[in-house]
Amino acid sequence: MASRSHNNPEDRHTPSNHLLIKAVKEENRELVQQLLEEGADVNFQEETGGWSPLHNAVQNDSEDMVSLLLRYGADPGLRKRNGATPFIIAGIVGNVRLLQLFLSEGAGVDEHDRHGFTAFMEAAAYGRVGALRFLHDSGAQVNLGRQPLEEQKQLRKGGATALMDAAENGQIEVLRILLEEMGADVNIRDNMGRNALIHALVNLEPSNEVAISCLLLDHGAEVNVRGEKGKTPLILAVEKGHLDLVQKLLEQEDIEINDTDREGKTALRWAVECNQTKIAQLLCDKGASTDCGNLVRLARHNYNHPLAKFLLQRGARDDPAPAEDWEPQSSHWGAALRHLRRIYRPVIGRLKIFIDEEYKIADTSEGGVYLGFYEEQEVAVKRFSEDSSRGQKEVSCLQSIRANSNLVTFYGSESHKGCLYVCLSLCEQTLEEHLAKHKGEAVDNEEDVFARNILLSVFRALVELHLSCGYSHQDLQPQNILIDSKNAVRLADFDNSIKWAGEPGQITSDLEALGRLVLYVVKRGDIPFETLKMQSNEEVIQLSPNEEIQNLIQHLFCPGENVKNHLSDLLDHPFFWSWESRYRTLRNVGNESDIKARKPQSSILQLLQAGPTEPSRSFDQWICQIDMLVMNKMNTFYKMKPHLKYKDTVGDLLRFIRHLGEHIDEEKNEWMKLRIQDPSQYFQKKFPDLIIYVYMKLRNTDYAKHFPKTHTAHMSRCDGGNSG
Repeated sequence: MASRSHNNPEDRHTPSNHLLIKAVKEENRELVQQLLEEGADVNFQEETGGWSPLHNAVQNDSEDMVSLLLRYGADPGLRKRNGATPFIIAGIVGNVRLLQLFLSEGAGVDEHDRHGFTAFMEAAAYGRVGALRFLHDSGAQVNLGRQPLEEQKQLRKGGATALMDAAENGQIEVLRILLEEMGADVNIRDNMGRNALIHALVNLEPSNEVAISCLLLDHGAEVNVRGEKGKTPLILAVEKGHLDLVQKLLEQEDIEINDTDREGKTALRWAVECNQTKIAQLLCDKGASTDCGNLVRLARHNYNHPLAKFLLQRGARDDPAPAEDWEPQSSHWGAALRHLRRIYRPVIGRLKIFIDEEYKIADTSEGGVYLGFYEEQEVAVKRFSEDSSRGQKEVSCLQSIRANSNLVTFYGSESHKGCLYVCLSLCEQTLEEHLAKHKGEAVDNEEDVFARNILLSVFRALVELHLSCGYSHQDLQPQNILIDSKNAVRLADFDNSIKWAGEPGQITSDLEALGRLVLYVVKRGDIPFETLKMQSNEEVIQLSPNEEIQNLIQHLFCPGENVKNHLSDLLDHPFFWSWESRYRTLRNVGNESDIKARKPQSSILQLLQAGPTEPSRSFDQWICQIDMLVMNKMNTFYKMKPHLKYKDTVGDLLRFIRHLGEHIDEEKNEWMKLRIQDPSQYFQKKFPDLIIYVYMKLRNTDYAKHFPKTHTAHMSRCDGGNSG
């Protein structure tokens, strides 16, 4: 129901308005009518709380007063400061006739206040059975969760239902009606993950929480949920000393008797700490592990010798746990890892894990990624349903990966109670986060070692995945590329991977994603990857900052016929050459005898000659761009052969680079070194498109022997690592 704004600041302290509120509270009908006829504001709201005459009349359960105020223009949709309308207050009072009246005046049956409370929730909390049934018949949503303000949502507030309100307030009759007549969901959870059973155990008085809890259990309430501090219903029942409820919980088929709270304490540990002898004995009889701290010492601290003796008989240890000097490898996750290592957790095979927000690394489409220890090794654990096809794909692909690669390390997997736990090397951050840290670093006209190293690792990872493992990734994106504690790049997340069966499209989809990733990395994430995914291939190429990167992306988008080996060949692309390697390559090409002798009809000079339709280049008029003194000095070497003086051709530029390299380090030419400084930097900055030009002209010829072999070196290392 919409409400109107009524209060005029000038009228806020008018005596007749305050007197009207007082008369309504005292149910003085004659005075109320007199004040209204004299001009008192029927929609006046008190500064504290925002109570209006109509709100007060409804709170008093005065139908006659409500009717009078409405006749004089009271707004039925007016909200208090907390957002409560007269309709919601009628739900608290439980007056069916008032509820019916406000519905006829335009109230919404599920309208809520600022905290998300509806009239139906309030009727449940206050035990107003008649109002509850009326509201249900009027269409109120039984399982509606509270929708609080955004700032409260960020604190995980809200989400509670009428069933939780009834459980929390001990309204057992309302609970029966909600569960047995209205179909309330006993296992729906609030935004903190708590169900009605947790609400009952945390908030109820001891007199009725057992009865409420048993009723919920009889209707199938889940027993392994967690409340604040990670406490389960079993732990809460133990803490409160409810022996009968503990017995009832232990009879539940799926009870996790050794589960712990966030402090790593089990129900048995709490029973011993709270000196609950009978509960401790019951837990042990039901199979609770005594390996959850020094229980014997705790029992003795409570001067409970019989319990200490009983625990010793059940295998509890009586020696202090040795202190250990342990430091995590991960700095990012260090605090959580220390805590997880310190607390007790029942081990799943070789895995120690705690499914709790404190230890969550990331959300996934299925079961999330958590911190864990696998055979004492700190790991990231991806959780799947045991029969998940994605989980099976992940394990199948990971099993084909060798150690010390650019792919994440697979340690092993465990299955437990319908869940599959896949244990992987723990990394510090995603590529997206890594780029965000380096976003401010300038790379214009400088060697971008950062981007080159990242992309070289990603290319190598995909080459290994395609050729050695025989899989295509199918989900290449920044979130699936991780950075470990040593700043090494690791490709992860293979739950979409496909065993390659010769279908080119499976590989080309990886190559197209990689093309977008190249631009994403060199741009330091300035263009979001999701935006790049929406761009056409042509648009992505046009966004490339230079010809070299444009050329690399073009090769990824147009791989040709040999799709399988195309990526490994691209490891030899100039993008991956250091500036020093580029300079050395240009010198080596310039050392070709046909270039030194300037034989115009030679094959290499013919190859290097630009075609008539080619665009202009930075090196077209290269002589005038070289330091004049250096240029003059270099030409003096040809005093006796003036026909070999340098001309504005590509061949002569390569000859010049080679010749300069031969003489610049000579002592007599120290002045030249001071003017040129580092030749590899000098020529790269002067002629940034020279290396890609030479590469494209010579790459399919015998002269490609001068190019660095990044790919060959990498594959040799891989083969050597595999031979043992």
